[in-house]
Parts: sequence; structure tokens; C-alpha cells
Amino acid sequence: MDVFEACEAMVKAADPDRYVAALFAPAAGRKYLFALYAFNLEIARVAEAVRQPMLGEIRLQWWRETVEQAQQDRPREHDVARALAATFAEVDLPLALFDRMLEARIFDSSPESFETLDALETYADQTSGNLVRLAQAALGESNEDLAREAGLAYGLIGILRAIPFHAQRNKHFLGGSLLAQTVKERALAHLAAASRAARRSGMSVAALPAATVPLYAKALAKHPHAVALYRRQWAILRAATTGRFRTPPLDRSSP
Repeated sequence: MDVFEACEAMVKAADPDRYVAALFAPAAGRKYLFALYAFNLEIARVAEAVRQPMLGEIRLQWWRETVEQAQQDRPREHDVARALAATFAEVDLPLALFDRMLEARIFDSSPESFETLDALETYADQTSGNLVRLAQAALGESNEDLAREAGLAYGLIGILRAIPFHAQRNKHFLGGSLLAQTVKERALAHLAAASRAARRSGMSVAALPAATVPLYAKALAKHPHAVALYRRQWAILRAATTGRFRTPPLDRSSP
């Protein structure tokens, strides 16, 4: 198994939405998406493996150095590092986007919560949004409006889906008066904006995972992981073929 196949296997097992979406990319660029999505999995898991914030920062710094060395074609002995080096050799990926993702992930290991919606959205944009931007860059695309809105929609709904998991390790993303219902409404509003951006400039494979947002939003009241894989696959397929996201009616009283 080569390094890209290893990344593909990792993404297929742990991030099926992005895996299915990546299958719609041209074959030549698909492997780059798997490398990026595997990197995202690695840094998202850092907080699960540490008990102290400082240890989380140390591991994220290791990944920061790993990305820099991969960009210099000096990859560490790690499948994701070698896949990133091969990707850097073929496509232009801004190091600043990796840095912002890693900087934002420091929060995951900290005892802090987000007190405002603006702060939460900044985190979602720096993590999920920048992953969309990197995936677009890997495919030779650039659609900032779509990247931001789709990244925010998928990132915010992902935070809500993970609340029960994070609560088990006494980590709370939403603090103060920030309510899950408000976050859900904002995720759907961003999805509607993403659909408008896709109609204006065309859909991007990098944004396709956001097609699952309405399904997750509806399931939140019951179980955040209750959405069957085939339903998510169908939503992604529909967005890929129609060039838009199916969005439920928005509550006009929402912020």
C-alpha cells in the first residue's frame, strides 16, 4: 500500500462524508484530497490523545514542523507526511492555511469554551473552512465565497454533532448564553449562502460534504450520528449533479 492509499483508507474509515465527496474529483487530483483529509484527521485527534493543554500544543507543533518539512521535500517517516510531500511537489498549497488550522486546533485541548457565535464561527472557518480552501487549491480551483460558506456550514454542524463526545471528556464548545439551536440555524443559513455561491460560480468537489448538513441538523434532536450513510451519499450525489445544495426553509427570526 502506498502513502496515498494509506491516506485513502484512513479517510474512508473515519471521515466517510469527505471520502464520498472526494470520489467526484478528477482521478489525478483525488489522491491529494485524501492526503489533506488524512492530515485533518490527524490534527483533529490530537486533543483525544492528551490530558493537558501543553501536550496538545506540543503535538500540534510537531505537525506544524511536519508540514514545513513536507513542503521542503524532507518528509518525516509517516504516511500522511510523505503523502503531503508528494502533494506539495505537484500543487501549490499555501502553508498559511495549514498554520491557521493548527493554531485553531489549540483550542481543542484547552479548558475554554466559545462565549459568542462570532468566536465559534471563526474557529469553524479556520478549521473546516481552511480545509475546503486547501482542497480547492489542490484541485486548481478558487471560490472563496463557496469555501467560506460551505466550510462554516459543515464545521458548525460538526461541532454540534460532537457535543456528546466532547462532554465525556469534560470539554464544552458552547459557553455563556450560546445555544445549540442558534448554532444550527446559523449552519443552515451558511449552507443557503453556499448554495447561492455554487449557482453563481459552480459547485466545487471540496464543498460537497456540506450537502449532508440538513440531514445532520434534522437528526440532532434524536441522535447526531443517526443519519444512514446511504442518505448522506445520496445528498452528496445530488449536490454534485445539480450544482446546488438542498436547503430547508430558514427561520426568519433566527440571527
